[in-house]
Amino acid sequence: MVRDRYCSGKQRIRGRPRGYVKAMDLGRLLVRFAIGGTFFVHGTQKLFGWFGGYGPDGTGQFFESVELRPGRQNAIAAGATEASCGVLCALGLATPVAAAGLSAVMITALRTAVWKDGIKPATGEHEVLLAAAALGLTETGPGTPSLDSALGLELSGTGWALAALGAGAAGSTLAISRARQQPPATSQVPNPS
Repeated sequence: MVRDRYCSGKQRIRGRPRGYVKAMDLGRLLVRFAIGGTFFVHGTQKLFGWFGGYGPDGTGQFFESVELRPGRQNAIAAGATEASCGVLCALGLATPVAAAGLSAVMITALRTAVWKDGIKPATGEHEVLLAAAALGLTETGPGTPSLDSALGLELSGTGWALAALGAGAAGSTLAISRARQQPPATSQVPNPS
């Protein structure tokens, strides 16, 4: 570390802009925990019905109603993505991968459920905020303490954030197009004969 007169006697991190101090990493840690925890809860609601969720069957029925077919399979995929990428985000591990997965799920939610009839004022703020925060962490890096930092694997910057956004948008597009190619679920009505 290098002492820097612009940091009021605090330690400046080599390679960071003037005025950057290690104390700023506390903010990123809090954001990682908030975003990661939120997505973990949402994912486990879909996967296991935890935290008042509906599990894969109940969530699958909703997914069917927004043409994400087969609903149960897509509910499991969305839940697994949210839970696993939420954990990655909280740990600060593979941050661009976590941001790509989380933004894919949020873009899909916006396109199929929230803004299915077009963008409307005062809707979608929650989904946009969560995706933007995950992508913002990719641009700034997860900070310390994080597993990316501890393992020397931190990939951050505008290019990584844009790559994560692009991967998320592509993943969302693929999931929606594949889901809409599937036939709607039919109710199993017993044959009277």
